Amino acid sequence: MPNIIDGSLPVVQARTAILTCMDDRVDPMKLLGLPPGDAHVIRNAGGRATDDAIRSLVVSVTVMEKPEIFVIHHTACVMGWVTNEQLRNLARRKSRIDVSQLDFLAFTDLDESVREDVSKITSSSFIDDSVVVTGYVYDLSSSQLREICRR
Repeated sequence: MPNIIDGSLPVVQARTAILTCMDDRVDPMKLLGLPPGDAHVIRNAGGRATDDAIRSLVVSVTVMEKPEIFVIHHTACVMGWVTNEQLRNLARRKSRIDVSQLDFLAFTDLDESVREDVSKITSSSFIDDSVVVTGYVYDLSSSQLREICRR
């Protein structure tokens, strides 16, 4: 067992952390041709760089020897079709719970949402400047991965 008190942590096999959408049509390991154990996959609605996603990315890059981060958004994402208000209304109707304070991080420009999330990660004081972060859009219809930005 590692001795956390002296600052040592086990180095894990994974060298990549992937932030992507929770949509089950996106299989990031298969998409990137990675075997199990080669990447940490963090998922949420839209694959957005929320505070909690960044918390998980910090854990990933802390235990990796030479970490890199991939942000992968995709075409035909529900988060690109709806507005915050539409999601709030739907949630209120279905659950009768007031979610008016939630920001669902819906977007209208897919490429820009990738750039925003890469920027949020790279500007985080919790992610070292040496970590390379690359943003992609995965086209569900063509199965092609298109690079948007790299920092």
